[in-house]
Amino acid sequence: MSTPSTVDRAFEAALYDTGHTALDTGASLLAAAPEADAELARRGQEFVAAAWRRGWQPADVVRLARRDLDDVHVQLLSALIRAQQPYDRPRGPRWNAQLDDLPAEAPPRTDRFSHATAVLELYRLLLRLPTLEPLDQAAEPATRGTGPESRMLTRVRALLAKAEATGFPEEAEALSAKAQELMARHSIDEALVSTREHAPKDAPGACRIGVEPPYEQAKAVLLDAVATANHCRAVWNEPFGFSTVVGFEADLEAVELLYTSLLVQAQTAMTKAEAAQRAGGRKRTKTFRQSFLAAYAHRVGTHLTAAARTQVTQDLLPVLASREVAVTDRLDRMFPETTTTRLRGVSDEAGWVEGSEAADRAQMRSRRPLR
Repeated sequence: MSTPSTVDRAFEAALYDTGHTALDTGASLLAAAPEADAELARRGQEFVAAAWRRGWQPADVVRLARRDLDDVHVQLLSALIRAQQPYDRPRGPRWNAQLDDLPAEAPPRTDRFSHATAVLELYRLLLRLPTLEPLDQAAEPATRGTGPESRMLTRVRALLAKAEATGFPEEAEALSAKAQELMARHSIDEALVSTREHAPKDAPGACRIGVEPPYEQAKAVLLDAVATANHCRAVWNEPFGFSTVVGFEADLEAVELLYTSLLVQAQTAMTKAEAAQRAGGRKRTKTFRQSFLAAYAHRVGTHLTAAARTQVTQDLLPVLASREVAVTDRLDRMFPETTTTRLRGVSDEAGWVEGSEAADRAQMRSRRPLR
């Protein structure tokens, strides 16, 4: 029988026992054995590859490490993901974009014991990752992000950036409305082209979008509203801080862009509302902010749904209905069991009123149908 390696003994001491004493024991073993460094790094790459097999993506794991650990762990994780990348299969443009967004900072130089402790803490997290619903990254269209589509998205991003930066609600509304119009037009054009060409590979995909604390319930409601208005469906995973959005690729991109922009606009509006409340001598609380964002999400959902309906004429209904059926079928296969969560902490009347008014300022004006 072979003698267990230093890494094996360190893992046995530290990874399968959550106590600090066990962690110190494992870190001490590794700190005293520089010759084990290469094997330790190789084992880390294996943990990363195992996470991918269980359905996790780079952004998901980085988000979890940032939430549960420290910056040094995120830097170590990013280095591991990059080291593992050459051994991975092709994953598609969305995956590659997540790799490009990995933090660039190198892990800090520390003493061997501190470094080993951080590595083992990270490996504990990776070892305990459960299996998630696979998103089939390899099935993404190879042309994503190129040609006319990317030019449209560039215009949309520019419009939404201006909407976020302006201090005038009417201007923000007009800019957001123009962005929504471009996204809606692109979505409908994609659907019509697919129908005319009977494209067999045009099927719904899925992506994960981070729903970060605080007030993640209200943010999940906002994301669900944006997804629904753009012909997608969203399922919130509260423990791991993300929602899975299912839909066709053009619609997924619209959801990502619009949700991010509305979240920024909501945060800006909430900050101004709090300042006004304080100027009036009223102390604002966590309950105010939760109620504000909940009202904002509710009202924005109403406006977005109404705006989406104005973009569709009767001749487009069969096309969109068939795509909705496809999205629902994909969602049901990915999530055969879901539950409904009641929104908590919405009890501040002033927060609700202010949030509703902020959503009214961000709404999309009704426009003529696109066709």
